[in-house]
Amino acid sequence: MNFDIGPIVEGWEFDPNDICARKITGVDGRPKLQVRLDLGLLQMEMEGRPDGQQPFGMESLLEHYEEELDTYRSEHGSDTGFQLDHETCGLLGQESLQYYHRYVCLFRLEAFEEVERDTARNLRLFDFVRQYATDEEDRTHMEQYRPYVIMMNTRAKGALHVNRKDYDAALRQIEAGIERIRAFLQEAGQVEEIESSNEIGFLRQWEEEVRGSRPLTLKQRLQQQLQEAIAQEEFERAAEIRDQVRKLEQHNP
Repeated sequence: MNFDIGPIVEGWEFDPNDICARKITGVDGRPKLQVRLDLGLLQMEMEGRPDGQQPFGMESLLEHYEEELDTYRSEHGSDTGFQLDHETCGLLGQESLQYYHRYVCLFRLEAFEEVERDTARNLRLFDFVRQYATDEEDRTHMEQYRPYVIMMNTRAKGALHVNRKDYDAALRQIEAGIERIRAFLQEAGQVEEIESSNEIGFLRQWEEEVRGSRPLTLKQRLQQQLQEAIAQEEFERAAEIRDQVRKLEQHNP
Protein backbone atom coordinates (compact mmCIF):
# COMPACT_ATOMS: atom_id res chain seq x y z
CA MET A 1 0.00 0.00 0.00
CA ASN A 2 1.33 3.43 -0.97
CA PHE A 3 0.82 5.95 1.85
CA ASP A 4 2.13 8.95 -0.11
CA ILE A 5 -0.61 11.65 -0.23
CA GLY A 6 1.23 13.51 -3.00
CA PRO A 7 -1.05 12.21 -5.81
CA ILE A 8 -4.13 13.21 -3.78
CA VAL A 9 -3.13 16.87 -3.39
CA GLU A 10 -1.37 17.19 -6.74
CA GLY A 11 -2.89 20.11 -8.63
CA TRP A 12 -4.78 21.32 -5.57
CA GLU A 13 -2.84 24.39 -4.52
CA PHE A 14 -2.98 25.75 -1.00
CA ASP A 15 -4.24 29.34 -0.71
CA PRO A 16 -3.32 30.89 2.67
CA ASN A 17 -6.01 33.55 2.18
CA ASP A 18 -8.88 31.13 1.67
CA ILE A 19 -10.38 27.95 3.07
CA CYS A 20 -9.48 25.29 0.52
CA ALA A 21 -12.20 22.68 1.06
CA ARG A 22 -13.91 20.12 -1.13
CA LYS A 23 -16.35 17.23 -0.86
CA ILE A 24 -15.30 13.78 -2.00
CA THR A 25 -16.68 10.25 -1.81
CA GLY A 26 -14.59 7.92 0.35
CA VAL A 27 -13.65 4.35 -0.43
CA ASP A 28 -16.46 3.35 1.94
CA GLY A 29 -18.93 5.13 -0.36
CA ARG A 30 -19.71 7.84 2.19
CA PRO A 31 -19.19 11.58 1.61
CA LYS A 32 -16.11 13.15 3.16
CA LEU A 33 -14.86 16.68 3.59
CA GLN A 34 -11.26 17.44 2.68
CA VAL A 35 -9.32 20.59 3.55
CA ARG A 36 -6.03 21.53 1.87
CA LEU A 37 -3.41 22.65 4.36
CA ASP A 38 0.02 24.13 3.69
CA LEU A 39 1.69 20.85 4.62
CA GLY A 40 -0.89 18.35 3.50
CA LEU A 41 -4.50 17.44 3.92
CA LEU A 42 -7.23 17.15 6.57
CA GLN A 43 -10.18 14.81 6.04
CA MET A 44 -13.41 14.74 8.02
CA GLU A 45 -16.62 12.77 7.97
CA MET A 46 -19.69 14.66 6.77
CA GLU A 47 -22.00 12.95 9.25
CA GLY A 48 -21.58 12.25 12.95
CA ARG A 49 -18.36 13.10 14.69
CA PRO A 50 -15.88 14.63 12.21
CA ASP A 51 -13.09 12.16 13.05
CA GLY A 52 -15.42 9.20 12.46
CA GLN A 53 -15.03 7.91 16.03
CA GLN A 54 -17.99 6.65 18.06
CA PRO A 55 -16.99 7.04 21.71
CA PHE A 56 -18.78 4.56 23.98
CA GLY A 57 -20.66 3.39 20.87
CA MET A 58 -22.41 6.75 20.55
CA GLU A 59 -22.33 9.33 17.78
CA SER A 60 -20.27 11.66 19.96
CA LEU A 61 -19.20 12.30 23.55
CA LEU A 62 -22.01 14.81 23.91
CA GLU A 63 -24.61 12.14 23.11
CA HIS A 64 -22.88 9.75 25.53
CA TYR A 65 -23.02 12.18 28.45
CA GLU A 66 -26.56 13.23 27.58
CA GLU A 67 -27.49 9.56 27.84
CA GLU A 68 -25.70 9.36 31.18
CA LEU A 69 -27.78 12.32 32.33
CA ASP A 70 -30.99 10.55 31.29
CA THR A 71 -29.90 7.45 33.23
CA TYR A 72 -29.06 9.60 36.27
CA ARG A 73 -32.49 11.24 36.16
CA SER A 74 -34.18 7.84 35.96
CA GLU A 75 -32.25 6.60 38.99
CA HIS A 76 -32.48 9.77 41.13
CA GLY A 77 -35.70 11.36 39.99
CA SER A 78 -33.98 14.59 38.92
CA ASP A 79 -30.66 15.90 37.62
CA THR A 80 -29.67 17.32 41.03
CA GLY A 81 -26.12 16.21 41.73
CA PHE A 82 -25.21 15.36 38.14
CA GLN A 83 -21.85 16.93 37.30
CA LEU A 84 -19.22 17.16 34.58
CA ASP A 85 -15.66 17.25 35.93
CA HIS A 86 -12.79 19.26 34.46
CA GLU A 87 -11.41 16.37 32.43
CA THR A 88 -14.80 15.60 30.88
CA CYS A 89 -15.34 19.26 29.98
CA GLY A 90 -11.92 19.29 28.34
CA LEU A 91 -12.83 16.30 26.19
CA LEU A 92 -16.14 17.89 25.23
CA GLY A 93 -14.29 21.08 24.33
CA GLN A 94 -11.91 19.17 22.07
CA GLU A 95 -14.88 17.53 20.41
CA SER A 96 -16.60 20.88 19.83
CA LEU A 97 -13.42 22.08 18.11
CA GLN A 98 -13.76 19.25 15.58
CA TYR A 99 -17.27 20.40 14.75
CA TYR A 100 -16.02 23.99 14.49
CA HIS A 101 -13.43 23.02 11.88
CA ARG A 102 -16.10 21.19 9.92
CA TYR A 103 -18.78 23.85 9.93
CA VAL A 104 -16.32 26.60 8.93
CA CYS A 105 -15.32 24.55 5.88
CA LEU A 106 -18.92 23.65 5.12
CA PHE A 107 -19.85 27.33 5.20
CA ARG A 108 -17.15 28.01 2.61
CA LEU A 109 -18.82 25.37 0.42
CA GLU A 110 -22.24 26.96 1.08
CA ALA A 111 -23.52 23.76 2.69
CA PHE A 112 -25.76 25.80 4.94
CA GLU A 113 -28.03 23.01 6.21
CA GLU A 114 -25.00 21.16 7.55
CA VAL A 115 -23.61 24.37 9.06
CA GLU A 116 -26.90 24.96 10.85
CA ARG A 117 -26.79 21.37 12.13
CA ASP A 118 -23.22 21.57 13.49
CA THR A 119 -23.54 25.04 15.03
CA ALA A 120 -26.82 24.09 16.74
CA ARG A 121 -25.07 21.01 18.06
CA ASN A 122 -22.19 23.04 19.55
CA LEU A 123 -24.63 25.47 21.13
CA ARG A 124 -26.33 22.49 22.74
CA LEU A 125 -22.96 21.39 24.07
CA PHE A 126 -22.34 24.87 25.53
CA ASP A 127 -25.72 24.69 27.28
CA PHE A 128 -24.87 21.26 28.66
CA VAL A 129 -21.50 22.36 30.05
CA ARG A 130 -22.93 25.61 31.44
CA GLN A 131 -25.54 23.69 33.41
CA TYR A 132 -23.49 20.77 34.70
CA ALA A 133 -19.78 21.72 34.82
CA THR A 134 -18.33 21.66 38.34
CA ASP A 135 -15.61 24.16 37.44
CA GLU A 136 -16.62 27.77 36.68
CA GLU A 137 -13.53 28.08 34.48
CA ASP A 138 -14.86 25.35 32.19
CA ARG A 139 -18.16 27.19 31.79
CA THR A 140 -16.39 30.48 31.09
CA HIS A 141 -14.10 28.84 28.54
CA MET A 142 -17.05 27.52 26.53
CA GLU A 143 -19.23 30.59 26.87
CA GLN A 144 -16.67 32.91 25.29
CA TYR A 145 -17.39 31.26 21.93
CA ARG A 146 -21.17 31.47 22.13
CA PRO A 147 -21.60 34.82 20.27
CA TYR A 148 -19.53 33.54 17.35
CA VAL A 149 -21.40 30.26 17.11
CA ILE A 150 -24.76 32.06 17.32
CA MET A 151 -23.59 34.31 14.49
CA MET A 152 -22.59 31.34 12.31
CA ASN A 153 -25.85 29.56 13.09
CA THR A 154 -27.74 32.72 12.13
CA ARG A 155 -25.75 33.11 8.91
CA ALA A 156 -26.56 29.53 7.93
CA LYS A 157 -30.28 29.84 8.62
CA GLY A 158 -30.49 33.25 6.99
CA ALA A 159 -28.57 32.09 3.91
CA LEU A 160 -31.02 29.23 3.40
CA HIS A 161 -33.87 31.76 3.27
CA VAL A 162 -31.92 34.07 0.95
CA ASN A 163 -31.32 31.16 -1.43
CA ARG A 164 -35.10 30.66 -1.51
CA LYS A 165 -35.50 34.42 -2.08
CA ASP A 166 -37.49 34.66 1.15
CA TYR A 167 -35.79 37.87 2.23
CA ASP A 168 -38.28 38.71 4.96
CA ALA A 169 -37.65 35.36 6.66
CA ALA A 170 -33.89 35.90 6.33
CA LEU A 171 -34.19 39.32 7.97
CA ARG A 172 -36.20 37.82 10.81
CA GLN A 173 -33.48 35.23 11.37
CA ILE A 174 -30.79 37.91 11.39
CA GLU A 175 -32.68 40.05 13.89
CA ALA A 176 -33.32 37.00 16.09
CA GLY A 177 -29.61 36.17 16.01
CA ILE A 178 -28.69 39.72 17.00
CA GLU A 179 -31.14 39.56 19.89
CA ARG A 180 -29.70 36.23 21.06
CA ILE A 181 -26.19 37.66 21.16
CA ARG A 182 -27.37 40.84 22.87
CA ALA A 183 -29.28 38.84 25.49
CA PHE A 184 -26.23 36.66 26.13
CA LEU A 185 -23.95 39.67 26.63
CA GLN A 186 -26.47 41.30 28.95
CA GLU A 187 -26.82 38.13 31.01
CA ALA A 188 -23.04 37.82 31.18
CA GLY A 189 -22.76 41.37 32.51
CA GLN A 190 -21.03 42.57 29.34
CA VAL A 191 -23.50 45.28 28.38
CA GLU A 192 -20.70 47.64 27.36
CA GLU A 193 -19.57 45.12 24.74
CA ILE A 194 -22.90 45.04 22.90
CA GLU A 195 -22.11 48.06 20.72
CA SER A 196 -18.57 46.84 19.98
CA SER A 197 -19.51 43.20 19.34
CA ASN A 198 -17.95 42.01 16.09
CA GLU A 199 -20.68 39.39 15.73
CA ILE A 200 -23.50 41.91 16.07
CA GLY A 201 -21.68 44.32 13.77
CA PHE A 202 -21.31 41.68 11.10
CA LEU A 203 -24.96 40.66 11.31
CA ARG A 204 -26.06 44.30 11.10
CA GLN A 205 -23.96 44.77 7.98
CA TRP A 206 -25.37 41.60 6.44
CA GLU A 207 -28.87 42.75 7.35
CA GLU A 208 -28.34 45.88 5.24
CA GLU A 209 -27.05 43.80 2.35
CA VAL A 210 -30.11 41.56 2.47
CA ARG A 211 -32.41 44.58 2.58
CA GLY A 212 -30.59 46.00 -0.42
CA SER A 213 -31.01 42.80 -2.42
CA ARG A 214 -34.68 42.36 -1.52
CA PRO A 215 -37.01 43.26 -4.42
CA LEU A 216 -39.08 46.37 -3.79
CA THR A 217 -42.80 45.97 -3.15
CA LEU A 218 -45.28 47.81 -5.35
CA LYS A 219 -45.78 50.43 -2.64
CA GLN A 220 -42.03 50.94 -2.27
CA ARG A 221 -41.62 51.34 -6.03
CA LEU A 222 -44.44 53.90 -6.12
CA GLN A 223 -42.93 55.81 -3.20
CA GLN A 224 -39.58 55.83 -4.97
CA GLN A 225 -41.24 57.14 -8.16
CA LEU A 226 -43.05 59.76 -6.09
CA GLN A 227 -39.80 61.09 -4.65
CA GLU A 228 -38.27 61.21 -8.13
CA ALA A 229 -41.29 63.09 -9.52
CA ILE A 230 -41.13 65.64 -6.71
CA ALA A 231 -37.38 66.11 -7.18
CA GLN A 232 -37.96 66.77 -10.89
CA GLU A 233 -40.87 69.11 -10.09
CA GLU A 234 -43.31 66.93 -12.02
CA PHE A 235 -46.09 67.74 -9.61
CA GLU A 236 -48.99 66.46 -11.74
CA ARG A 237 -47.30 63.08 -12.08
CA ALA A 238 -46.49 63.16 -8.36
CA ALA A 239 -50.16 63.72 -7.54
CA GLU A 240 -51.17 60.74 -9.70
CA ILE A 241 -48.60 58.51 -8.00
CA ARG A 242 -49.72 59.72 -4.57
CA ASP A 243 -53.29 58.72 -5.44
CA GLN A 244 -52.05 55.25 -6.43
CA VAL A 245 -50.27 54.91 -3.11
CA ARG A 246 -53.40 55.92 -1.18
CA LYS A 247 -55.57 53.44 -3.09
CA LEU A 248 -53.02 50.71 -2.43
CA GLU A 249 -53.03 51.52 1.31
CA GLN A 250 -56.83 51.41 1.37
CA HIS A 251 -56.83 47.90 -0.10
CA ASN A 252 -53.83 46.79 2.00
CA PRO A 253 -54.07 48.66 5.30
